[in-house]
Amino acid sequence: MRTKYDTKLNRSAKRKKSKRLPGGKVRRRLFAYLGRRDPGLSDEVVAALAVAKAARPKYGPTKKRRGPSKPFAAAIGKAAAALAKNSRRVLVASPKPKTASALTTAPSGTSWQAIGPSWIPKGQTYGTNTIDVIGRVSSIAVDPSDPKHLLVGAAGGGIWESKDTGTTWTPRTDQMPSLAIGAIVFDPASPNKVYAGSGEGNFYYNLGAGVYKSTDGGTTWAVPASAPFVGVGFYDLVVDPATPSILYAATTAGFYKSTDSGVSWSLKQAGPCWDVSVHPNGGSVEILATFENGLFASTNAGNTFNSVPLPSGPSSAWARLAVDHTHSQPDIAYAFGAVGNVPYLWRRAGGTWTKITTLPKIDPNNPWTGQAWYDWYLKVTPNNPNQVYLGTIDAFRGTISGSTASWKNISTQGSHSIHPDQHCLTFSPNNPKIIYAGSDGGIFRSANSGATWKALNKGLGITEVEYLAGDPSTSKWLMAGTQDNGTIRYTGSLQWDAIAGGDGGDCGVNQLNPDVIYHSFYDVSLERSPDKGNSWTDLGLPWPPAYASLFYPPVEVFGSTVAIGAASLLVTRSGAQPWTPVALGLGTREVPTAMREIDANTILVGTNAGRMLKVSWNGASWSRVQLTSPAPRYISCVAVDPSNPQRIWVTMSQVGGGLVYRSDDAGSTWADCTGGLPKIPMNAVVVDPANFKRVWVAADVGVYQTVDLGSSWVAFSTGLPNAMAADLLFHKQDRVLVCATRSRGVWVIAVP
Repeated sequence: MRTKYDTKLNRSAKRKKSKRLPGGKVRRRLFAYLGRRDPGLSDEVVAALAVAKAARPKYGPTKKRRGPSKPFAAAIGKAAAALAKNSRRVLVASPKPKTASALTTAPSGTSWQAIGPSWIPKGQTYGTNTIDVIGRVSSIAVDPSDPKHLLVGAAGGGIWESKDTGTTWTPRTDQMPSLAIGAIVFDPASPNKVYAGSGEGNFYYNLGAGVYKSTDGGTTWAVPASAPFVGVGFYDLVVDPATPSILYAATTAGFYKSTDSGVSWSLKQAGPCWDVSVHPNGGSVEILATFENGLFASTNAGNTFNSVPLPSGPSSAWARLAVDHTHSQPDIAYAFGAVGNVPYLWRRAGGTWTKITTLPKIDPNNPWTGQAWYDWYLKVTPNNPNQVYLGTIDAFRGTISGSTASWKNISTQGSHSIHPDQHCLTFSPNNPKIIYAGSDGGIFRSANSGATWKALNKGLGITEVEYLAGDPSTSKWLMAGTQDNGTIRYTGSLQWDAIAGGDGGDCGVNQLNPDVIYHSFYDVSLERSPDKGNSWTDLGLPWPPAYASLFYPPVEVFGSTVAIGAASLLVTRSGAQPWTPVALGLGTREVPTAMREIDANTILVGTNAGRMLKVSWNGASWSRVQLTSPAPRYISCVAVDPSNPQRIWVTMSQVGGGLVYRSDDAGSTWADCTGGLPKIPMNAVVVDPANFKRVWVAADVGVYQTVDLGSSWVAFSTGLPNAMAADLLFHKQDRVLVCATRSRGVWVIAVP
């Protein structure tokens, strides 16, 4: 979502044109996410550097890079299945120094508990109002036999069910192999049957674990088919209205068909397939499907396809293309696409496609087409062939007349606005004026075709939390950076406060004065609050960013010494300006990916190339020393034993070797402590300050514990959903371990 930080970016761009990755901030964030897991993408995690043209010929990853290897994705699924069967930071009240063959469960009597957010009031919009938000919704399905019965698919938070039109929600897939959901569909002939495609095509496609099926309306789920969808993301899933045993899937790997209710699947056309629209009388009449190379039609239930020429269409490859039939008059169909920032819309009637020449106006500084690969849909009102909805960064309702149209922005409209970045829209089966919109902010319902909205996000615990920071005096206060829902604050209830907008990056608390806190947006940015987030001051970091960095660069705080990691380390000794750049001597496209302040004078830095450095203050200036590298791969976290600053732990998020390392001599030598852990990315590590042999790591699935300095590990995940564990924090005074997850909020467990 755009923020005041983006406004600053746009202003600077007018002064100095810089090379920026096509597809906007979300594309950069996607490369950062993939880069920390796939060494082949490590050159693309540097947000401020241009990406080689060969890596983005079609405004997206190359076909080779659309997902991880199947063994990697399968390992994630196996780890999740094992869990189903069975901080980074230590918070201290005083200044901090900063191979088991089988995985067992955490000790009996201990279980993780969710602490939210289950509700974030006063969330951001582009309008004049605020609204309840929660996290990214990728798909919405309404029971055709009961309009009060809703199912929501979260980008990485699983499937949620409501039987009271969104008043209350219940998670239904917390122990499924993957919580990344790209599509959900009811069988219209038998609504107790529901299908879902795991792996979110827009972002978390590498987390695909197969097709899920429910036979009780979405309450319980099974996996009828994992192959061929391991590591594949879903954009769309359709049940044939004439033959419900036939299903069609639009995925990152192509168009697939099943003839046995989802048990087995065959690939009918390869290449990323974004959208499928089936004639109301079935696929043997017509299927329209969109691919990177255009619109295609089938008249034999998807067995073969023919290209559909669109008049005055682009010559370049599509960034995204959507299609939909009109249910009441299926001869009328629409196609909606984008190439770069240029949108296209066509209407078919009488077998002829006509280009619509009027589309919503585009602001060149903030084009609503700027993220077409990520947020894009087309829906035709079921009973009105002349009314369409376009989902982009904003949502538009259009009235079509011949080759022209009139448009109304229904997501940004003053005091009736909702969160931007639109992903899906669904009609109520008994009233087409009732629509449900899914976006990066959650699910919203309109009873009047988008004129006004009601948020349905209370109780929907799907916030994508990236980073944590806390108050050493109480575990009832936390701060978290979230994807597109800003920086939020926990004060002891499931309702969290929105305390800063935009994208929530890394954050930190002055442990010597916990009222003073810091948060970042993205790139090299930082704000300071003297009152725990009630007010903020920009800290005046160099703009435009003079130093390459991660999309979310690491931030460390120790007293008034504050550091943010970029190609040069930027440090202040006063908690405010001036900033001192400390050259790190990094290689091309190498940046800090993890940091730890041992004390106010000593900072450890890990990089995406596996380099470890120590930066020290000698009373007058900063100097750096390069330590031994544990491995030449992406360092995701650095932790220091509070009882022994010579003992350092690091985690790696790129597979292909050790994933957890320990040094007992301040980084001169390293021991591989991976034995017994699943071979999936490790994202965070934290040491028990009361027992230096006890350490926890957070992985792409689950949390794991060692009590023998990493010689063996056990799963420490009882009660924890199979979401990606992104960050860890240990509260020394209250003996509470805190885990931040991507799309399932924050969880805590009391540690004896």
